[in-house]
Amino acid sequence: MSRPMPTVHGVRRLEEAAGRVVEELDLEFSNGERRLYRRLLAQGQGAVIVVAMPDPRTVLLVREYAAGMDRYELGPVKGAIDPGETPEQAANRELMEEAGFGARRLDVLKPLAQSPSYMTHTAHVVVARDLYERRLPGDEPEQLEVRRWPLAELGALMGDPEVSDGRAIAALFIAREWLQEETG
Repeated sequence: MSRPMPTVHGVRRLEEAAGRVVEELDLEFSNGERRLYRRLLAQGQGAVIVVAMPDPRTVLLVREYAAGMDRYELGPVKGAIDPGETPEQAANRELMEEAGFGARRLDVLKPLAQSPSYMTHTAHVVVARDLYERRLPGDEPEQLEVRRWPLAELGALMGDPEVSDGRAIAALFIAREWLQEETG
């Protein structure tokens, strides 16, 4: 069933700590219900989640400290898109900084929303192939552990207690499906 978009009666910008911006939306739905919604506006150009493939059957994962969960998390390379960068450029830079590899082939598959109910932030899923060794200095406080994982065994990876980032999990499965379709 297709519904018309809510009518926006007003938008009010609110400032919060650390430069984060929250908007308050005054919305009226097609059934006459009127509500206030708040959303956190993304800062910058978004982010990338890099599914790096050293060979057609293997993905590179990095293990890094996740402050939100206060533990180490295992997943694909990821990071912010810097001003003036394309998603491909950001993916290649992050891959060099976090995993010590560059890629000659980068395919942007789709953007994923982090929490679309209240945030405008997106991260682009990028498949990186034809890898070569190259390390750039990054902003990580320690060198990240790089692990190789068979792409065909993503189900087993989900059982690892250090794997919980929903966007990272989705990116791996999206990339696997896309690669299977590409190779026939």
